Amino acid sequence: MGTPTSAWFEERIAAAVAPLLPGFMVEAVAEIDSTNTELMRRARAGRTDPVLLVAERQTAGRGRLGRPWQSAQQPEAQSSLTFSLGMPLAPADWSGLSLAVGVSVAESLDPTGAHKVGLKWPNDIWVNDSKLVGILIETAMPQTAQPDAARYLVIGIGINIGPREADGMRTPPAWLRQWQPEASAPEVLQSVAEPLVRSVLAFEAHGFAPFAERFAARDVLRGREVTLSDGTAGLCEGVAWGGELQVRTDAGLQLISSDEVSVRPRGMSF
Repeated sequence: MGTPTSAWFEERIAAAVAPLLPGFMVEAVAEIDSTNTELMRRARAGRTDPVLLVAERQTAGRGRLGRPWQSAQQPEAQSSLTFSLGMPLAPADWSGLSLAVGVSVAESLDPTGAHKVGLKWPNDIWVNDSKLVGILIETAMPQTAQPDAARYLVIGIGINIGPREADGMRTPPAWLRQWQPEASAPEVLQSVAEPLVRSVLAFEAHGFAPFAERFAARDVLRGREVTLSDGTAGLCEGVAWGGELQVRTDAGLQLISSDEVSVRPRGMSF
């Protein structure tokens, strides 16, 4: 995997998170196929310790629905931040987890909302209809686990720090240095990690409901005409308390809960 060229504040992040997740560690590598893939491999082999794995470059990064996530080709440029958080989790209801994660990351990147960092159901963070952050959530049941045991949660996050080429991207890219010129990937990781863990633990305890109004405040689809990947079109009426997307169609109000369905503002291609 190689030795990373950047200082990632591993000890500081671990010290901040360990009181919340005993045994928590931070690992930084120069290159890996995919941080999510690696943590899923470990979980299936029975390694379920809480960990944050950050890579300067991913050679086979993955996004939602199997789409590739392209990380920086020049690590020294720190033009992207790619990491995965792995931890055991046993919420009563998993619905809305990706939305709660999005709320946490958006609030860390833009606490006041001044820079229009918004949330696009179910797991992207946009700025002016351009993609700033992608989120991929996966779970695994370790081989040695009992049927009622906690699943191992892996949250993969990719954040554009510096300028990105738009070639091959379905959604134009946004990047953090557009309003934070001095932003660096290690500093962004330090600002995001501990609030993210707190949010995931809050979700485990209380579900999506405590995040619903915060999501609504940044919802980039609410009030807009949208098209779903199955061809359905209608007016987005925001997100329900259970995390479902509400779309008013000719047939009435539809609640969209499947993460296999994509949604775009009308006029944007999939």
